[in-house]
Amino acid sequence: MTVILIAIVALLHFYFLVLEMFLWNTPKGIKIFGLKSKQFADDTKVLAANQGLYNGFLAAGLVFSIIQKDMQMAAFFLICVTIAGIYGSYSTKQIKLFYIQAVPAIIALISCFI
Repeated sequence: MTVILIAIVALLHFYFLVLEMFLWNTPKGIKIFGLKSKQFADDTKVLAANQGLYNGFLAAGLVFSIIQKDMQMAAFFLICVTIAGIYGSYSTKQIKLFYIQAVPAIIALISCFI
């Protein structure tokens, strides 16, 4: 069960990579992220791509921890995801980020220790 939970978090972060790196300034990306305009999306595309790359690294670390069967490594990356979710929610004042990003990681993290 723990591996499935970790895989779900990894898939979420791979999806975030796709959204931020490739769909940021498309109608779907603009809607999902609640961006104020297409121009704003175009102006911030490079920043979003960088953010997406970091999400990709989190996903890769989680997948690698599954392949290596290393729960300590998984816990490290899940803690990173949790912190990112907490900070993202706090800094943007959007609680939904906490539920979308941090809560799945927290559940998977708890599962690592049970």
